[in-house]
Amino acid sequence: MKVLDFPLVKITTAFIFGVITAYYLQFDVSLTTYALCIFFALFCTSYILTLKSSKKYFPFCFSVYALSFILGVFTLLSHTENLQKNNYSNCKEAFEKPQTVVLLLREKLKSNDYSDRYMAHIESISNQNFKGKIIVNVQKDSSKNPLTIGNRIKIQTILQHNKSNKNPNQFDYSRYLANKQIFAQIYCQKSELLINQTIKKDIWYYCAKLHSRIISNLEKSKFSKSEMNVALALILGQQQDISQDIIQDYQYSGATHILSVSGLHVGFIMLFITFVLKPIPNTKKGSFFKLISILIALAGFAIISGLSPSVLRSVVMFSFLAIGNHLRRNGNIYHTLLVSILLILLFEPYFLFDVGFQLSYLALFFILWLQPLFKNIYKPKNKLTVYIWESLTVSFAAQIGTLPLCLYYFHQFPGLFFVTNIIILPVLSFIMIAGIIVMIIAIFTSPPLFITIIFEKSIYLLNLMIHAVASIESFVIRDISFNSYYLFTFYLLIISSIVWIKKPDFRKLALVFSSIILVQLSFILTKIQIESEKELIVYNEKNNTLISERTGKKITLYTRNKFSKENRNINSYLIGNSVSLNKVKDIKNVLYFKDKKILIIDSTNIYPVKSKPDILILTQTTKINLDRLLLHIHPKLIIADGSDTNSIQKFWKNSCIKKNIPFHSTKEKGYYKL
Repeated sequence: MKVLDFPLVKITTAFIFGVITAYYLQFDVSLTTYALCIFFALFCTSYILTLKSSKKYFPFCFSVYALSFILGVFTLLSHTENLQKNNYSNCKEAFEKPQTVVLLLREKLKSNDYSDRYMAHIESISNQNFKGKIIVNVQKDSSKNPLTIGNRIKIQTILQHNKSNKNPNQFDYSRYLANKQIFAQIYCQKSELLINQTIKKDIWYYCAKLHSRIISNLEKSKFSKSEMNVALALILGQQQDISQDIIQDYQYSGATHILSVSGLHVGFIMLFITFVLKPIPNTKKGSFFKLISILIALAGFAIISGLSPSVLRSVVMFSFLAIGNHLRRNGNIYHTLLVSILLILLFEPYFLFDVGFQLSYLALFFILWLQPLFKNIYKPKNKLTVYIWESLTVSFAAQIGTLPLCLYYFHQFPGLFFVTNIIILPVLSFIMIAGIIVMIIAIFTSPPLFITIIFEKSIYLLNLMIHAVASIESFVIRDISFNSYYLFTFYLLIISSIVWIKKPDFRKLALVFSSIILVQLSFILTKIQIESEKELIVYNEKNNTLISERTGKKITLYTRNKFSKENRNINSYLIGNSVSLNKVKDIKNVLYFKDKKILIIDSTNIYPVKSKPDILILTQTTKINLDRLLLHIHPKLIIADGSDTNSIQKFWKNSCIKKNIPFHSTKEKGYYKL
């Protein structure tokens, strides 16, 4: 049976389209509910009519897919918490003046140089019933941190909206948090917290206690700190304390995925349990016992790793694979994947927009679909050669499946990914098995010294190999411009090529050539768009002034201080727009862009007296009297960049309000584009 002929494929596809449509378009919840009821009634009616006919009934097929689509829309809307009246994002007072907020700490996040960070659930605001997830930033000081997961705390504070990206083409952290239903943050000091002594002991509390106990017992066994942090990431998914240098090594070598507990780790556990239970015969009872053992092991691993979303996704995915294997449905493994996708999205539709979710399923799908094709190209007889060839084919299949998406999100490609996977898989296999044993022992007591040393040295060896590959930076291709046109056309080309290679015929070959034409058109369309654009950007740069002027592919950068080629704000813009920097110039007092005259005043307070600008840019915390200046000039817009202090910007904003002149602060609103 062809995969696409399976009804669940079309149902899941319609559901996913519904989720995507609801994400990008605004739907009314009540109208969606009415539509859901109407299509459900249509489905029931058409189903009854179909029972009386042996032929395919078009209204029934239409009602099924329409119901799936509208169910996807309804599912996303019902999981969008800021649409609910009792979500704290709808409490305007909490963002304007201090309120008494009661919240429950749920998860410890990665700390930064200034704060310990937690994810918490709001329970009430000024004795009113408001709920929702929020991030709490507790300022670090010399005193001991008294907080633990399960603490209920009370604080008098103002909620802060998540800050959006302040410069073009940068990672939108605000949107990332919104997809996790986190719409605000709290910034406070330890002295401001009133901690309730009664701890709420739910599953999150016990997971945190389990983590603390494991870490404490590992420290008692004199486990090296740097290796222990990697071990906690590999086995438990805890990346909070890994150094940035180690993370960079894993990125450059193409092994970042092993630091995030995902399908790879859960797959190892499933294979390990299957290997241990191999002596049990595949009778009806034996097979059922194996299934239950695998499901319990996967669930236990999810709890030990803290019930993180990435682990839960992978556990659900492999649980369905195990169930499909038990039911002897290996031929329909794609259908098993679709069931797991549909089930996950029914409960957490926002996972669809999570990069980890997309990469996990794409990698697994292409391994199942493409790896057998690679494997049949060459059939070695030597066991070592078999291992190397299978590792290569799995790596290439996963890399081909995820390459366009990785280029779209990360704009870099580790050229030695296949070398990394070949050399680390044996070590990683041992680390996963030894790590699980060590972590289980650490739940109860400090692991024996000889096991700890073996485990620690194996992680040291892994880091050494990763660093050796990552140090060959000439194979790391960075700053790759890759837009959405390229993303979709390259995937169409990859999929059509594989379909043609598997079963060649004229129609499939025509589809491949059509895909190639579409790829070329995407390049042509991108080039036309780039060359037709003309824009001026005022960046939000702390302690500096950056202004770029672009005409097609040519960019001139105006700056006050010495420009560094590693400047993240400029590089993001260049990569995002597929352009390169041509000139770097010192900022002058007057710029002209199209028909606009732009006056720039810095700390020198020097400017042309008779200037009549359309736009006034204030930089370097200039001490000029803006009220007096506005008596002589009447700009249509005033911009304050990131080099100005917050206090002086308040005065400027008030002056603009008096004169009814629009005021744009890059610190508040982000970059300005003309």
